[in-house]
Amino acid sequence: MAEDPIAEALDANNERPERVEHARVRTLGNVRLRHHETNKVILIPTPSADPNDPLNWSQLYKFYIATIICIAMMMCNFLAAGPTIAIVSTTMDFFPGANPKLDPAYFSSSISKVSYFFTTTALLQGTGNFFWVPVANKYGRRPTYVLSYLIYTACAIWLCFDHSYDGFLAGRIIMGFGAGAAETIAPITIADIFFLHERGKVMAFYTSFLSVGVAFGMIISGLITIQHEWRVIYQVASALVGAVLLLAFFSFPETAYIRDLPEADEPMTPDRIVLEKSDAVTSDVERGNKAVLSKQQSYLGSLKIFHTRLTDESLFKLILRPLGLIFLPPVLWSALVESVTIGFLVAVTSNVDVAFEATYGFASWQVGLCFIAALIGSLIGIPAGGQFGDMVADWLTKRNGGIRDPEMRLPAMIPSLITAPLALILYGVGIEHKLHWICPTIGLGLLNFSIVQGTNVCLVYVIDSYRPVAGEVTLAVMGFKSLFGFLLSFYTNNWIAESGYQNSYGVMAAIAAVIILMWVPLYIWGKQIRHASWTWLVISYIHWSIDREVGE
Repeated sequence: MAEDPIAEALDANNERPERVEHARVRTLGNVRLRHHETNKVILIPTPSADPNDPLNWSQLYKFYIATIICIAMMMCNFLAAGPTIAIVSTTMDFFPGANPKLDPAYFSSSISKVSYFFTTTALLQGTGNFFWVPVANKYGRRPTYVLSYLIYTACAIWLCFDHSYDGFLAGRIIMGFGAGAAETIAPITIADIFFLHERGKVMAFYTSFLSVGVAFGMIISGLITIQHEWRVIYQVASALVGAVLLLAFFSFPETAYIRDLPEADEPMTPDRIVLEKSDAVTSDVERGNKAVLSKQQSYLGSLKIFHTRLTDESLFKLILRPLGLIFLPPVLWSALVESVTIGFLVAVTSNVDVAFEATYGFASWQVGLCFIAALIGSLIGIPAGGQFGDMVADWLTKRNGGIRDPEMRLPAMIPSLITAPLALILYGVGIEHKLHWICPTIGLGLLNFSIVQGTNVCLVYVIDSYRPVAGEVTLAVMGFKSLFGFLLSFYTNNWIAESGYQNSYGVMAAIAAVIILMWVPLYIWGKQIRHASWTWLVISYIHWSIDREVGE
């Protein structure tokens, strides 16, 4: 995609062919991405002449911002999941006498209580965004990042010193509330600064760093436990999280930008945007005059926490909208894909220390090193979920005369359809039959590959479908995933105890295969489903206001 020629100064909303073209209706993600004659890529959204428009920033600066976003997400999951590698020693610290060899029953009940440290954090990472995303959509991305990471940093420091079970649990819960914001707001920020044809590969980095954070946290936490007690994990994390807070405060600008909406004879709504041929594309002189009116924002100006209110929609409606969006079939399917990949990874990490220690006699740091496979899988998933998804969608766009439908990205789900079930089978069978440790370790790698590859494709798909409410869509998906992972983490150990690793993870593999395979009917009938479901009575309240339109 990077080598494709760009149709410069061409407004996708006012494309003027040589022949008179009938008015074309575009709705819910259906958009002309390539010029009908030259096949050049059309920049969507159409950039303004304002030097402060994030779309006009240099590619280097855009990727710097994307890097900050990815690091912030990695650190969110670093402390959320990393300390689980030391869950055995943590349990023995909070519950003296809880020894797996001397008193297995007491140890089992104690480790269940300690697991609340991690399950409640995962739950609040998702549900806390029902507050953060509306704030980001109404008041901006920058204040949300800074405030949420300030809470995260404070809680990380708190956990270094709290030795009581109740206090530590409270700290982990509040930490989850602060840490989750970066996970859900990142796709909005990416959509703010990158054009439609660029988002696939950038979103692949986003999804990769979600799982890289887990793997990185496991590896580093495991290495720390070789020479230090488990609390040192929190001390190291506090320094790293604090560094990200400083980075965000001093170098992360506001990325939200209020765009002029294209004029039309009929009122523009999300359901119907009538595009008529224009008399002429905006002239260079007009663009130059507009540019004079805007000055480049200074560095000190960019440090301002609050800039402007972005929408007149009420916070109440912004909070309720994700609850309605989950009823849209594409959004529900994406949430289910996230649940059977990321959610099942939660199931793995919730007992991986116990499983590898009992099966292979591994110490915590050795279990942590097994997550190098997860790191490798995540990195391989970046091009498989990003560039490959873009290539598939672009090839189908060319075949469709330059018109892009969101469903054109869905055939890129095929790799995950194979690797996700295979990963769960390798892990479950490997542990159950005490195969060589590389077998479940490869399962970890393939599962993380599936998380990056598959969830990137489905998340970009729903964001392309409902771009003006990308934040609420991401919240609906991530919130549902967090609830699923929270419930699954409660039952995983009991499920395994009753059915064994092979049967329990075999069922998970079958569920994952069925859910991911649903891309086929969505690819065939997805456009009709999107348009029909938008008129459902239960969906009518979540239709967005005109000031949420973003020029796509």
